[in-house]
Amino acid sequence: MRIPDPCRRGPRWISLLLLLLAIAQPTHAERIKELASISGVRDNQLVGHGLVVGLDGTGDQTSQAAFTVQSLLNMLGNMGMTVPQGTRLQLRNVAAVIVTATLPPFARPGQALDVTVSATGNAKSLRGGTLVMTPLKGVDGQIYAIAQGNVVVGGVAASTPGQTASLAINHQSAGRIPAGATVERAVPATVGEGEYIHVELRESDFTNAIRVSDAINGIAPGSAQALDARSIQVWAPVDATARVAFIGQIENLEITPTAPLAKVVVNSRTGSVAMNRQVILDNAAVAHGNLSVTISRDLDVSQPAPFSTGQTQVVERGGEVDISETGGALINVAAGARLDEVVNALNALRASPMDLISILQALKASGALRAELEII
Repeated sequence: MRIPDPCRRGPRWISLLLLLLAIAQPTHAERIKELASISGVRDNQLVGHGLVVGLDGTGDQTSQAAFTVQSLLNMLGNMGMTVPQGTRLQLRNVAAVIVTATLPPFARPGQALDVTVSATGNAKSLRGGTLVMTPLKGVDGQIYAIAQGNVVVGGVAASTPGQTASLAINHQSAGRIPAGATVERAVPATVGEGEYIHVELRESDFTNAIRVSDAINGIAPGSAQALDARSIQVWAPVDATARVAFIGQIENLEITPTAPLAKVVVNSRTGSVAMNRQVILDNAAVAHGNLSVTISRDLDVSQPAPFSTGQTQVVERGGEVDISETGGALINVAAGARLDEVVNALNALRASPMDLISILQALKASGALRAELEII
């Protein structure tokens, strides 16, 4: 959540945190599929380099993007066309792009994938362009999909010819092609090894691992064993159909996850502050103040005598330096065991979001803030 600018914020800005975070909801049950995944069931990233053609004069400037010309010559050569040696191509309707896609688990040849197209040169816009057939490779260098299609670019761009006036809403150098790639090769995937599968928690937690194991043993006694804080080994039927049905049954089991680690996350660039309901603040005293230095100048105009050769000039007669300090009072921050109490305690400091970062660091160092402080 973004904290408003300190210049526009009222003294009770931290109340926004209270509005969004302080409503403590009781811990509820969640399905195992929302907390864990099956080992071996994963996505794979694909990438390729291609060309977008048919642009309306918004492509790469070939004098500064030589790789665009090289890619075009390679493509024309594969089509049986030869460009005379030394020919200088002046291209404005072609752009070199990087094409990326995510290959989901168990994808089969013929399945369609969405792709993202991003300019690699200095093209101004990919709007209206068409991606030419581009092979998409995995980390092993093998081709797993082929992409081609019309690029869809969000936003609006407008400019005045011959002038500097322009308008742009969202950048135009990236777009998407829905169902723009076709899978050509399947990634071998095995669910489990032999008689066992492994359920892996997305976040390591010993308590949750035991609860998942107990939930599985509730429907298949003696089949699950927690190996560590993340992995649970489960006996599963060898028959493919029975194994798929068993995994589906496991994924829909509900457990009550343990409370998360108390954490306060502060974004030092935007001043955003977020905390979970496990944060506890012990009694502490905080002195907070700001030092303000104001420098002002007195200016005057020097006017020469009539009919003289002098010139009218602005001169500085002197200046004034004013130093003021606001705040600085020692404020007692009461202990709080609930999130709304913690927010109210921090609200009493009347600090700006950026000042709050230093205050939270000091509270953490003193031991008064009983939570993990993460600054990003």
